[in-house]
Amino acid sequence: MTNALFNDNRLKLGVFGLNVSNGCAATTAEGHLQPTWQNNLDIAVMADRAGIEALVPVARWKGFGGQTNFNGTCFETYTWAAGLAAATREAAVFSTSHVPTIHPIVAAKQATTIDHISNGRFALNVVCGWYEPEFLMFGAPVMEHDALYDYAIEWLEIVLRLWVAEDEFDYEGRVFKIIKGFHQPKPIQKPFPPIMNAGSSATGARFAAQYADMVFTSIAEDADDETTARIRAQRAVGREEFGREFQVWSSCSVVCRPTEKEAIDYARYYILDKGDWDAVANLARGRRRAGPPGPGERLRSPGWGGYLLIGTPEQIVDRLLHLTAMGLDGVVLSWVNYEAELAHWISDVLPVMEQAGLRRPYASAHTRSAAWA
Repeated sequence: MTNALFNDNRLKLGVFGLNVSNGCAATTAEGHLQPTWQNNLDIAVMADRAGIEALVPVARWKGFGGQTNFNGTCFETYTWAAGLAAATREAAVFSTSHVPTIHPIVAAKQATTIDHISNGRFALNVVCGWYEPEFLMFGAPVMEHDALYDYAIEWLEIVLRLWVAEDEFDYEGRVFKIIKGFHQPKPIQKPFPPIMNAGSSATGARFAAQYADMVFTSIAEDADDETTARIRAQRAVGREEFGREFQVWSSCSVVCRPTEKEAIDYARYYILDKGDWDAVANLARGRRRAGPPGPGERLRSPGWGGYLLIGTPEQIVDRLLHLTAMGLDGVVLSWVNYEAELAHWISDVLPVMEQAGLRRPYASAHTRSAAWA
């Protein structure tokens, strides 16, 4: 089978962060995500049956404190992906891997195993940077930014070679030394499973352009021209320096309601009234804009956030059309209440996306039963 990430939909979709407490929103709002295996299974199966292409976890080992201890309860992403791979049929199932936490030989073997469990639906999200207290918990040295990417290049080169080399091989880099490296069976996907990576710095963007099949980028509010230019420039680096084409994805936090007023009112509630901005400040580690938005500022979701989509189904699809025109091929989605709001997305937003030409018809009528109360 072909991995769903490479289907012909103009805008691919993923569910993001369902494996960690609060998902992507640091909020105490009623109904925020408290992950159990059962609700992860229910959410994944619901998305899979609706034709959503990707299930993408957040890799965490420690929470961010605050009132919620944001993301402090979390499922490890390789074993999580293996479990969901056995329970789904078509969606790509990702592991998100902080490269310093796992040896590349182990990562290659685990990824291959999941690719076989899923019948060729695995994908790997390679993460180079991470939260400093997690480094300390592992007893790992805190590396400088560019040194992390040097480490990641060696790590990924070993994984990729293990996935394709039929014979034993030696590898000696600055970090890793492999003697008679060997790996069987090979992944089902040829030449190997797809790679996702987010790199915002010049070094990170170059790494993503060289290795990633899905390049993850951020989208700033009110900066459409800058974002469009950045996406074009990164695609140009891929083509001109590495002879590669890739998809560009971003993340969106969603508040969709039957009326615009209901959507705005709920966004204000979960962000302004119930946002855990102490946790956000810990996540940001002193960076600017760690606190809640002030009077006159545009609302922004506390936590991993992403581009904030607020409105009716029609308004949200209009914005998705615009993001697609800016150069996006896919978005991963998050909500406060994943189960209820994903069901609403499937029943009310997906049909409008199809009518707008962003996606081909997929889900059956029984999947799209009215689910919003």
